[in-house]
Amino acid sequence: MYWNLVEPTEGKYDFSTVDGLVSAAHANGMRLVLLWFGTWKNSMSCYAPDWVKQDVARFQRSLSVAGTPMEILSPFSAANRDADVRVFAALMKHLRETDSARTVVLFQVENEIGMIPDARDHSPEANRLFSGPVPTALMDYLAKHAAELAPELRATWQAAGLKGKGTWEEVFGPTTAAEEIFMAWNFALYTHAVAAAGKAEYSLPMYANAALTRPGYQPGQYPSAGPLPHLIDVWRAAAPALDLISPDIYFAGKFAEWSKLYTRGGNPLFIPETLRSVDASVNVLYAFGALDAIGFSPFAIESISEPSEGLLAKSYDMLGQLTPLLAAQQGRGTTAGFLQESLESKQPQQVRLGGWTISATFERTSAAALADGISIAVGAENMTMSVAGGANRPATLLPAGGLAISLGQDEFIFAGTGLVLTFTPKEPGVQAGILSVEEGRFVDGKWGHVRWLNGDQTHQGRHVRLESGRFTLQRVKLYRY
Repeated sequence: MYWNLVEPTEGKYDFSTVDGLVSAAHANGMRLVLLWFGTWKNSMSCYAPDWVKQDVARFQRSLSVAGTPMEILSPFSAANRDADVRVFAALMKHLRETDSARTVVLFQVENEIGMIPDARDHSPEANRLFSGPVPTALMDYLAKHAAELAPELRATWQAAGLKGKGTWEEVFGPTTAAEEIFMAWNFALYTHAVAAAGKAEYSLPMYANAALTRPGYQPGQYPSAGPLPHLIDVWRAAAPALDLISPDIYFAGKFAEWSKLYTRGGNPLFIPETLRSVDASVNVLYAFGALDAIGFSPFAIESISEPSEGLLAKSYDMLGQLTPLLAAQQGRGTTAGFLQESLESKQPQQVRLGGWTISATFERTSAAALADGISIAVGAENMTMSVAGGANRPATLLPAGGLAISLGQDEFIFAGTGLVLTFTPKEPGVQAGILSVEEGRFVDGKWGHVRWLNGDQTHQGRHVRLESGRFTLQRVKLYRY
């Protein structure tokens, strides 16, 4: 939802865009998560209407350290905030009055908020507030939640002496970290005002999303002060109208690491943007299995191509089958996820589920069928496939990962690809045995048998294997001896 299209003239609204989306979604039996591109989109204010952009006296810009106006509307301007509040409230009122089928289920407020290339706004009002005291509301929040603050935020506060009051630099130190915390507080206050006004008209769940930073980057070198992991506490303190904080994850091989950071303090994991690579097909299984995610959205999925398309379709098919079971188990500690942290990681990944420790190793290339005369040499940097009597050729790097659902004390559903799973009972001196493994499908919530997986498929009862290059659902029963 673009501000410049919804309010092309001040006070006159055009809701045809949202009406078209809602109508099309409803006709196709779909729900919508809408994104509000209001004051900020990817840090900049590119979707503000012309009448806002051109009236620079009324609608103030952020200023660089040199005093140069930026293409970023200042969060310290009441005129900016109030204009966004009015149009967003009008949009939500329109939805309440017209979306009787409740097609819209969730709303993102702004998009990838952040300051760049400076760590903070240097407009006169920003300078005045930065020189003043840290608001009591933030200090009270920090004191109340001191034991569970994000480690990075607590470390910054501690390095400056864990003061209970003072200016931003006195409390957080004379660094760009203090400037970023200052901006995070004020960005979040602004976003809260917009979200709260919208909820007053139509109380849908709302969230803010974050453009993530790279290791070693300093505030100002990335979109600073957005709802990043080290600033989640600041955002929560300033923006209680937001129901969740969400990451846009585009770093290959770092999906698990970033996702875990957004479950701190009970934050529900919703991933509004992520890579649509081949690994998306297993990242989504990990998110739902390991982290109780409520949503997963590969960016520009309508433009996905092979092999990612086919892999994701197969993974989504399994998730469709598992949705009733996953929804019933969510938050109970009865699910787990498996995802390789990096290609270089050779140690099995271990998870505890019920009375068992499950160890997972990952297969990233297609294994040879029996008697095919194919051997596969796998290395982190160079993967080749040798065929008897032929030359080496590059092997396709396939996704590997999945999820587990406990059905009872010794029974599990495993879903995924490229996994070899072994089991250890929690009781000392006891061995694990496999009673049965069957491949199947859920149809209307009921398990349907496809085939038994016996000696060759389980390495004569030594492990459970979800073969590489193929997504399967397997129902496994274990025993102890």
